[in-house]
Amino acid sequence: MVGRVTKIKQATALRVPQSKTEVIEAIAEIGAKQREAIRLNAEMGDELAGIKQKYEEQALPLAEVIDALAEGVQIWCSANREELLGKEEKTKTANLASGDVKWRLTPPKVVCRNIEKAIEELKERKLKDFIRIKEELNKEMILTDPDAVKGIKLIKIEQKEEFIIEPFETKLEMIL
Repeated sequence: MVGRVTKIKQATALRVPQSKTEVIEAIAEIGAKQREAIRLNAEMGDELAGIKQKYEEQALPLAEVIDALAEGVQIWCSANREELLGKEEKTKTANLASGDVKWRLTPPKVVCRNIEKAIEELKERKLKDFIRIKEELNKEMILTDPDAVKGIKLIKIEQKEEFIIEPFETKLEMIL
């Protein structure tokens, strides 16, 4: 019979301050722990940046070779497309011993250089179906006049109280 593995969760002891002095001390400790976590995060970022840069520098020459080889393969395959695909080009994939080459059309997309002028021209040609008008709630306006929407059951204005602890921080002043 195989024994059952039980995970034990380690709980942080909840310390409830018993006086104003203990609250002050707890907030100071929160600030110290936050600063320590920020320092650890910064150290991690520095180490990760160094590691990333090292491997990017090593990969750069490989990427340049890959790009040059791929461009050469594309030029040759384009020049010999009929041989690779056949005269009727029923397929757009050529299976080669070391891999496949494929010709694919990207999905169509609309490119517009001047949206305002394009909309004007669509209106002039009476092609209003190609113009989208988006209706949405103006939440900022509702907040400026909440009484106006009071009777509407689907709209309500919510507000909650949050408890925030902000330990004091001192900033290092640098003299240049």
